Amino acid sequence: MRSDIVKRGAEKTAHRALLKATGITDVDMEKPFIGIANAYNDIVPGHLMLDRLTKAVREGVCAAGGTPFEFGVMGICDGIAMGHDGMRYALASRELIADTIEAMVNAHCFDGLVVVGSCDKIVPGMLMAMLRLDIPAIAVTGGPMLAERVGNRTVTIKTAFEAAGEYKAGKISEKELKLYEDYCAAYCGSCQGLYTANTMQLLTETLGLSLPYCATSPCGSSRKLRIAKMSGMRIMELVKNDIRPSDFVTENSFRNAVTMDMLVGGSTNTVLHLPAIAREAGIKLSLDIFDEISRKTPHIVAIDPASEHTIADLDESGGVPMLLRKAREYFSNEMTVSGLRIYEIADRAFVRGRDIISEPSKPLHREGGIAILKGNLAEKGSVVKQAAVQEDMLRFKGSAKVYNSEQEALKAILNGEIDEGDVVIIRYMGPKGAPGMPEMLLPTAAIAGMGLKRVALITDGRFSGATRGPCIGHVAPEAMVGGTIALVEEGDVVSIDIPARKLELEVDEEELAERREKWKPVERELKGYLSRYAKLVSGADEGAVFR
Repeated sequence: MRSDIVKRGAEKTAHRALLKATGITDVDMEKPFIGIANAYNDIVPGHLMLDRLTKAVREGVCAAGGTPFEFGVMGICDGIAMGHDGMRYALASRELIADTIEAMVNAHCFDGLVVVGSCDKIVPGMLMAMLRLDIPAIAVTGGPMLAERVGNRTVTIKTAFEAAGEYKAGKISEKELKLYEDYCAAYCGSCQGLYTANTMQLLTETLGLSLPYCATSPCGSSRKLRIAKMSGMRIMELVKNDIRPSDFVTENSFRNAVTMDMLVGGSTNTVLHLPAIAREAGIKLSLDIFDEISRKTPHIVAIDPASEHTIADLDESGGVPMLLRKAREYFSNEMTVSGLRIYEIADRAFVRGRDIISEPSKPLHREGGIAILKGNLAEKGSVVKQAAVQEDMLRFKGSAKVYNSEQEALKAILNGEIDEGDVVIIRYMGPKGAPGMPEMLLPTAAIAGMGLKRVALITDGRFSGATRGPCIGHVAPEAMVGGTIALVEEGDVVSIDIPARKLELEVDEEELAERREKWKPVERELKGYLSRYAKLVSGADEGAVFR
């Protein structure tokens, strides 16, 4: 066993003494050591139940003959960090999470690993660590939050973000605003819709790194506890047979994950996370692969923000296994951590209530949920959630309103300075520029709340999975490294053609060359982790990974 390094031989007497200080016995010492990376904290709603899930994992490990050791992992709530400097740390925390798990596992020579996490950057960071370490490992994702109703409307956290704009526009009263505040996030779990957290949980299951139905089983449910306990038992089988992620996670597994992303219309942030996770397995996942798969994969289920359906409704419809069953022809039959292949999981799928998943022959959209746009404004690519764009905005041309920060743009939107037909440009928000590539749900929610229908938003930063409409992010090269987005001026015409995958600034090359000669990057005074992050991070088109 790998753990023999810290517990066998006379020279390890002190090591054993320290281990016994934690309460383990001689019998425990003979068993495989299982590390459990627990992201529990009591500020992130998606993490409030992770202590109970970790307890269930421990019970499963013990029942199957292992010795569990739990350690903590940080977690940032993107929603609470939204709209201020705290959001600069969210994406940057992904690398800290992966590094923390790597350090803890290798320092203590665990034989196996269970990661217990939820929310936007935590799950991707954990998966990066699993593939980097390549020891027997399994993921337990925390599951979605349930939704409440206000009047005849199903409300989610997206509703709360948009309510601020509605209140500012005089559409709702202060009393109604308070109602949304009190009921839009009424339970623990990952926010209810198909935002980044829940998208990444679906893709974790599709990659084969968590057990069937783990992604959609609601946070706090007894089924989630049972899955956690079974995951604790399963890790012992993986350790016994030395089954590692590299034994079953292949390039086709990642193509399956991208396919699932397109079928469901997931968060654009997966275009950052999947390449970063694949890189840890030595697999290159380019933006072109996302677009290739998007063009041939139908969009077959609409979940908030594309509809009022939530992840709990998808769970009722059969979750990931039913999506695999209905769209079997689009998936490769890869092995999973459960010991079952994709098609075997699909064969066992069942619907226990209403079914919100369309047949691929009658899709909601002919193409997948995400599109990759290129052009002189995004030479290395940009990303849009086309499944959440109204048909009359798939092609759009407008006049640029330019802002060098999210706060400037938000102030302009709420002050009524944005008109129908405008294209809001928010730049210097990229991985290096912000730094940390912050999500910008507040401006997009404000645009929706203010009732603006024909306004586009383009940024070298990111958007929340709760964003809807023609919002194009991940523009690369970013402004901080001299990308064309840094050269856009007030009143320039910007052309968006999502079906043709084009994003163009209608300014001639001679004029752009003159602007480039005069351009100087915005200066940021940075210290601490963000200073190091800005120096090390790559562009969004490469997954914003450390070089």
